[in-house]
Amino acid sequence: MQLLTPGLGLIFWNTLIFLVVLILLRKYAWKPILKALDDREKTIDDSLKTAERTKEEMNALKSEHEEMLQQAKQERMAIIGEANRIKEQIITEAKEKAGAEAAKITEDARREIENRKMEAIVDVKNQIGAMVVEMSEKVLRKQLENKTEQEEYIRRLADDITRNN
Repeated sequence: MQLLTPGLGLIFWNTLIFLVVLILLRKYAWKPILKALDDREKTIDDSLKTAERTKEEMNALKSEHEEMLQQAKQERMAIIGEANRIKEQIITEAKEKAGAEAAKITEDARREIENRKMEAIVDVKNQIGAMVVEMSEKVLRKQLENKTEQEEYIRRLADDITRNN
């Protein structure tokens, strides 16, 4: 049983060694260990605070980015709207110009036709007048006594004039 119960000397030396080690650890190792733990705790706290600040900054940047994106979309829509308005204005102006040009061309063509028509009428009147004068001249030159001969002569002259033209 001696093996199971320690002797008084063993307990004394074990206690003495334990106290010496405890004093040495407290004097030389405990402060650096606590200081290392405190430093580690501060580093972790600083890291957590930095992470929180970074998270807040990221949220602010995300919000700012979304605002800028929304503003860019609005500007794009405004530019597209303005481009559509300008396009419609250009199309309307082109249609108006084309309509005015077509009306002018139609009016010019109508005037030209009217002028040609008048020229043709004047020309026909002049030719008829010349034929009448020619027939009258021939009738007057030939003085016929007989009315039937006179009518026959006028018919022949009219036939001759018709064949000549």
